[in-house]
Amino acid sequence: MKAIILAAGYATRMHPLTENQPKALLPLGGRPIIDYIIDQINTLPNVNEIIVMSNHKFYADFEKWAEKHTSKTPIFLIDDGSMDDTDRLGAIGDIYFAIQVKNISEDIVVIAGDNYFTYPLLEQYEFFKQKNADTLCATQIADREQLKAFAVATLADDGKVLSLTEKPAEPQSDIAVFATYFYQTATLPLFDEYFGEGLNTDQPGKFPEWLHKKKDIYAYMMNGECHDIGTIEAYEAMSARL
Repeated sequence: MKAIILAAGYATRMHPLTENQPKALLPLGGRPIIDYIIDQINTLPNVNEIIVMSNHKFYADFEKWAEKHTSKTPIFLIDDGSMDDTDRLGAIGDIYFAIQVKNISEDIVVIAGDNYFTYPLLEQYEFFKQKNADTLCATQIADREQLKAFAVATLADDGKVLSLTEKPAEPQSDIAVFATYFYQTATLPLFDEYFGEGLNTDQPGKFPEWLHKKKDIYAYMMNGECHDIGTIEAYEAMSARL
């Protein structure tokens, strides 16, 4: 299995904090945000490489970080070539780019580089293996306004995704999906089909929104918390907790 960390965004909502450094390398509790993700990936039994997607602007920053990192799983950096928000590939674009650059033909786990989570990633991996199907990470959120910032799913009793809508104007449930995905090897060719249809390449939830209509996808209900560090307020609040 390959792990792909999406860290090629420009985090314009968090300027000036992220004008000169990538969001994934912002310190949180004395460590870069991405380090906590690496810790979780290193609990998985079958990951042979961690691929970190960077843009060109901050690639050197990730090189310096990777040189000092002591991850037990090798880290491989990919520069997606973009320089600012106008030419970025988008989250799904970066997943597809990583698959092509590394010629990946095995299962993948994809994680947004700005997520701080406390649930055991190993539990989601075990759920993925048990269901033998692509797997999302989800939790219940009561606040309907907050739900509008997520992909929102309706689920069967066994966790099968019945519907999924990225950032809905009117959420159909209280199940929010976070940007941690396990995809099977057999799913990877479907990225070709998705791109061939000219669909949204930015919001990561758009791919499973399209995919669940073609094959079974399941949602792992997290045993813990996940926080999207997408604003200065969210970053400051999490910094105060750690």
